[in-house]
Amino acid sequence: MACGASSLSIHALRLGPGQEILSSLLRVVDERRLRAPFILTCVGSVTKATLRLANATAGNTNEVIHLQGRFEIVSLVGTLNKEAHLHICLADKEGKTVGGHVLGDLEVFTTAEVVLGEAENLQFSREMDHRTGFPELVVASRPEEP
Repeated sequence: MACGASSLSIHALRLGPGQEILSSLLRVVDERRLRAPFILTCVGSVTKATLRLANATAGNTNEVIHLQGRFEIVSLVGTLNKEAHLHICLADKEGKTVGGHVLGDLEVFTTAEVVLGEAENLQFSREMDHRTGFPELVVASRPEEP
């Protein structure tokens, strides 16, 4: 089990129509030099999404769906290091939900209001875990800066 305690900083942003959420968030992480970022909350809507479903394995990663239409973001959670690990739940016009691992193509319809947190005393990275076949989160203490 990897864990750590840390103080917290908050970063808020709003993405507008046509912006892609995952790449935009990774750009913010890079520009602000965040080393242990995660999503606290997100509300908004998208017109597209590409998701990997729960049945996917390291040997069968093609359990993927491509959504097009208007969807409300019901939930968006995860960590945002260079190999982000995000899960999303979307609701369609009838309130039916679908969710999965975000692969990309999260194109904003009207807005995406995102609040990021950063664990200021930690840093996130990913290492291949041969038990799961996926790169998994590694939590480390942030080295002291000179």
